[in-house]
Amino acid sequence: MAEEKTTAQVEETAAEVKQEVKEQAPKQDPKEFLENFNWEKYEEGIERVDDSKLEEFEKLVAENFVDTADEEVVEGKVVYLTDREAIIDINAKSEGVISLNEFRYNPNLKVGDKVEVLIDIREDKSGQLVLSHRKARTIMAWDRVNAAHDKEEIVSGFVKCRTKGGMIVDVFGIEAFLPGSQIDVKPIRDYDQYVGKTMEFKVVKINHEFKNVVVSHKALIEADIEEQKKEIISQLEKGQVLEGVVKNITSYGVFVDLGGVDGLVHITDLSWSRINHPNEVVELDQKINVVILDFDENKSRIQLGMKQLEKHPWDALSDEIKIGDKVKGKVVVIADYGAFIEVVEGVEGLIHVSEMSWSTHLRSAQDFVKVGDEVEAVVLTLDREDRKMSLGIKQLTPDPWTDITTKYPVASKHSGIVRNFTNFGVFVEMEEGIDGLIYISDLSWTKKIKHPSEFVSVGDKMEVEVLELDVEGRKLSLGHKQTTENPWDKYEAEFAVDTVHKATITDIVDKGATIDFNEDITAFIPQRHLEKEDGKKLGKGDEAEFKIIEFNKDFKRVVASHTAIFREEEQRNVKAAQKKAAASADEAKPTLGDANEALQALKDKMEGKG
Repeated sequence: MAEEKTTAQVEETAAEVKQEVKEQAPKQDPKEFLENFNWEKYEEGIERVDDSKLEEFEKLVAENFVDTADEEVVEGKVVYLTDREAIIDINAKSEGVISLNEFRYNPNLKVGDKVEVLIDIREDKSGQLVLSHRKARTIMAWDRVNAAHDKEEIVSGFVKCRTKGGMIVDVFGIEAFLPGSQIDVKPIRDYDQYVGKTMEFKVVKINHEFKNVVVSHKALIEADIEEQKKEIISQLEKGQVLEGVVKNITSYGVFVDLGGVDGLVHITDLSWSRINHPNEVVELDQKINVVILDFDENKSRIQLGMKQLEKHPWDALSDEIKIGDKVKGKVVVIADYGAFIEVVEGVEGLIHVSEMSWSTHLRSAQDFVKVGDEVEAVVLTLDREDRKMSLGIKQLTPDPWTDITTKYPVASKHSGIVRNFTNFGVFVEMEEGIDGLIYISDLSWTKKIKHPSEFVSVGDKMEVEVLELDVEGRKLSLGHKQTTENPWDKYEAEFAVDTVHKATITDIVDKGATIDFNEDITAFIPQRHLEKEDGKKLGKGDEAEFKIIEFNKDFKRVVASHTAIFREEEQRNVKAAQKKAAASADEAKPTLGDANEALQALKDKMEGKG
């Protein structure tokens, strides 16, 4: 019906126009002609139109008006805008209407703009021509997208929403993907700020099989940035001060954008003070001033500094501070060898572990302080030129060695705490700052100790006697066995030479055998002195009588013989050996420290005589 009505109207219009054309100029605008045409006279049959003029009019209509039955994409012109719609003139008998929702990608749409449209409904219920810009864009979209990609043209798109990994952008009516990494040259932390915006893009990838389009905004600005980068790099000089923006913060430093060129401020160049992490000094997107410290030949790696823009704290250190002064500071770093104390911001002093306590035995700095502690110390050395300062804590208390001879005279007895072992002895702490050493030979009168851990444990309380005191060398020699009676004094009489005792062979050893008279005394029987009266020899486990042929209290050496009991000749040999051994002992006068070695030598000589 709509089509027939249109045809009838055309015929009526044609008949009426014949008469009107006579009164109009041959090249009058058809639109103007229709607006001035008297339709009432035409309907009453008063006015007629000449056939030739009617043909000319029909020609003008064909040249200037759109065939509304044709569904091809046509170009229209925005003639009016309302709050919700755009009125589009496509040179049809009436103007079309398009919802502004279809122009969300172009918020700057204005009267006079040309847009592509598709005739959606030739006449709605009110006889209005309904157009679609979205459908027209869709039809033309793929051609435009491909052309933009091939020609590397810049396209405009509307950011519709966020999606995983990026954004969805309306480009020519096609939903394209904008990866997060392609939004800007700097990392984006808030994607939502771009939703609803119209931006320019470059088509970087098209997948025709899956109809996927990838666009990039970053690609548009990279070219400009590259030019800026070259310009900036060409002007870089060491010592130059620039303004930049904090682009990224890592545990080792801060990356600063200098306007297309990135530089690194190492954590040690952020502040004169020690810091644990760069975020203690700067934050993301903060504008900061930096100085160029160095760069490579290509100027691709630029080393920047912040602290260098400020005066070095050592230069500002008060001249009043001198050696011997007391200062306060905070522990900033601890190592095994000591602790660094920040006296004022950027100025540190080292307290060596040896300056933390008057004690001389090995300890760690962690035993005295921890990071963050506020401590007081004494300035020991101060070198302003080399910017070094050493401090001490122990100097705040009196030196315990000052009156050491009064408190710990030789032969005095005391109690101490075992603090440490060595292979040759035990360190005992008498009080804070005073340690003494007990040699392994001074631990027990009777036990043969290979290592101090066999006798005592760290932390044990021990009774000691001062054996020797070296004030200048700050050395204190102690003994533990000296606090008890020497049982060998008693054994000297009980096991005197020529006394006879019954015992059992404990073990057969090299060149002889051993017997245990008690828990302290083990006697050695040379090989020839094991012979029994019948000529046979004693073996392990045999019980017999033994005569003491040697007793040395100092060397804790006891030699016995079974054969000497019944053989006088052997006894004479034994006495001669004893006399010779005694003479050798008097000449040697061994000290306590080398007693074991001398004892072994004498033992070898005695056995050789046997």
